[in-house]
Amino acid sequence: MVYPKKNTSDINFNIFMCFLLVITIVLILIKNHNKLPYESINYMIKPSEYSILFDEPIQPIPLKVELNKDKVKLGKRLFHDPQLSQDNTISCASCHNLNTGGTDQMVRSIGINNRMGLINAPTVFNSGFNFKQHWDGSVETLEEQIDRPIHAEHEMGSNWQEIFSKLKQSPEYVSLFNQLYKDGINSDNIKDAIATFERSLYTPNSRFDQFLRGHKNALSSSEQEGYRLFKAYGCVSCHQGVNVGSNMFQAFGLFGDYFKDRGKLTKADLGRFNVTGNERDRYVFKVPSLRNVALTSPYFHDGSAETLEEAVTIMGKYELGRRLSPNDIGLIVKFLKTLTGEYQGKPL
Repeated sequence: MVYPKKNTSDINFNIFMCFLLVITIVLILIKNHNKLPYESINYMIKPSEYSILFDEPIQPIPLKVELNKDKVKLGKRLFHDPQLSQDNTISCASCHNLNTGGTDQMVRSIGINNRMGLINAPTVFNSGFNFKQHWDGSVETLEEQIDRPIHAEHEMGSNWQEIFSKLKQSPEYVSLFNQLYKDGINSDNIKDAIATFERSLYTPNSRFDQFLRGHKNALSSSEQEGYRLFKAYGCVSCHQGVNVGSNMFQAFGLFGDYFKDRGKLTKADLGRFNVTGNERDRYVFKVPSLRNVALTSPYFHDGSAETLEEAVTIMGKYELGRRLSPNDIGLIVKFLKTLTGEYQGKPL
């Protein structure tokens, strides 16, 4: 039998493509390793906690995060303390209420002197998994994030020296800081404590996470169909990973001009452009997490969508270039409602 000769150029090309693929994967792994949020934190992810569906673009939230309990306790107290604001009326919890999905469920938050905020407050739950903070991704860490609301005139309108003066009048605060930090009360330590508390605000064990871990009955057939549509339409292109988002930037209005249709452009609408000044970043935002999304209305950076149905419709039109049917929208919303997790062992 005579076998056809193999084309050497084809073989070399295939070898080259395989080599290129390996190099690309290695570079991605290196990049992601360098970008791991808070590498010093033990997220306690055991092999048994990963999705048994290895090809799924979404992975369950780890069931346990190891943190310094005393710092969490101090951070919780600071998070709820209005003394961090200029007039002692606004705390972090004012805009990020743990009883309402980690938000205030307002289009824009109200700060000191009844001043209206510039943008919709994102949820604080699972913020420790975000690759950057703020809608415009202007800061890398939770520690850095704290500076903006502290100083913003339309939020807390304070400054660190004023906050130090208030906290040092409390013997209990002085004692707590001295026990945890060699240099006592200062901005770095305040931010460290609050950020540690915020990292404790993870919400595992949603019904969808249970489904990913192999409990097929955790979702109804219609909820599973909603997830299938979520992937089929391409929603998962931006909303994936442990946090179902918050790991990349994307333009708002890939198909059609959302802002022209909505009207009345604001500075906040410029998104990441306000950070970089690059024209390509105009209307670009950090993709929000969809964890607990059923509890965090209104939606988008401008709070313009009051319901999940409205939000899915808008996303279909402007991000996917598709007009989704009411039936498909309803199924996707059913899936999204399965992303509501637990906090400290209790359903949100």
